[in-house]
Amino acid sequence: MTELRHRGTAENDLQQKQPSDDKCSDADARTDGEAPSDSEAKPDSGVPDVPPPADDTPEVLNKALSGLSSRWRNWWVRGILTLAMISFFFIIIYLGPLVLMMIVLCVQIKCFQEIITIGYSVYHSYHLPWFRTLSWYFLLCVNYFFYGETVTDYFFTLVQREEPLRILSKYHRFISFAMYLTGFCMFVLSLVKKHYRLQFYMFGWTHVTLLIVVTQSHLIIHNLFEGMIWFIVPISCVICNDIMAYMFGFFFGRTPLIKLSPKKTWEGFIGGFFATVLFGILLSYVMAGYRYFVCPVEFNNDSNSFTVDCEPSELFQLQDYSLPSVLESVTGWKTVRMYPFQIHSIALSAFASIMGPFGGFFASGFKRAFKIKDFANTIPGHGGIMDRFDCQYLMATFVNVYIASFIRGPNPSKVIQQLLALRLDQQLHIFNSLKAHLTEKGLLSANEEAA
Repeated sequence: MTELRHRGTAENDLQQKQPSDDKCSDADARTDGEAPSDSEAKPDSGVPDVPPPADDTPEVLNKALSGLSSRWRNWWVRGILTLAMISFFFIIIYLGPLVLMMIVLCVQIKCFQEIITIGYSVYHSYHLPWFRTLSWYFLLCVNYFFYGETVTDYFFTLVQREEPLRILSKYHRFISFAMYLTGFCMFVLSLVKKHYRLQFYMFGWTHVTLLIVVTQSHLIIHNLFEGMIWFIVPISCVICNDIMAYMFGFFFGRTPLIKLSPKKTWEGFIGGFFATVLFGILLSYVMAGYRYFVCPVEFNNDSNSFTVDCEPSELFQLQDYSLPSVLESVTGWKTVRMYPFQIHSIALSAFASIMGPFGGFFASGFKRAFKIKDFANTIPGHGGIMDRFDCQYLMATFVNVYIASFIRGPNPSKVIQQLLALRLDQQLHIFNSLKAHLTEKGLLSANEEAA
């Protein structure tokens, strides 16, 4: 009987709420063309909407474009700001790898701030204690861990030369864990009885943001150390795809691509793909001829500065390739002379065009979930920094995996650095083992071994 009374009460409550749910369902069906699920039909009760950001378009542009329709006005604003960002990108490339690393770190912090601000805007009415403080503290901990690993890996000689750095390097992981453990305990102590669920929501929110933003930016810097070309070409391919997909979609777009992003069209997606592949091949050909772009970024201990000078590997040396018979009949060429890296650039540009946009679709779904148009209003016509880098983070992971799987081999300089950190008796043992091995292979004569 008790169960029946509970069911009756639940059914009555459901009938009382049904009219408002039907209105919401009808509205969603008219908007999206299909009836939403029960979870989508119910309003987000208790969760405040994120306030829309104000329009920060410069007053000069507003006056100059006041006579245009909103569609063309947005086109011009996006175009002008895109050219400005590309110009800024060229400037930081000219300034060198150290400036690029600093820019990556700044972009990472800004993206983190934009996502955390959305979480705070949604849940600020609950007055969750220490939420923003702990979020930034965890950002500090994760950056300390990742960048400490990078410093130890790429600046080994410098670290070993300075006593404080050597101690920090030796106990780096223990210090990182202790820092995180402190934040974890602070979170547990901040738990409030009536807000347990929300506080764990935000704890998860912070950690997923760290996974998406900090980890990917760390991979970008690792790609940069492999050579600036591994940083510039993938980023440029994503930028090219974004621009060309927008252009093709703006002028020729008719067929919607995905409901998460209603303005995306198949015409823009396909046009952006072919334009990006062609752009990647041409850009790679230009950059592969300069040591400044193809040499790994290394730290020179003598000058205490970054150097990008080396003898280019086979990947960046022109080679002759035979064309398939089909292309030979069309072009009349039997062979084509190109850099091997251009072949790899096809894979990079294809990923930027096909899989890269899914980072944007993911961001679109995230923004729709919180009923916001952009992550922020940092760049007029473009939204926040995260709106511009949503595809870049996915691309960074692919490039890092691609290099590890198909490009990177053993690094002799790193092996030597690790050997020098061993005790003298261990170094002598390795020396004798290596000498015996080379003699066995015939690379050293017995006389040299005896000497």
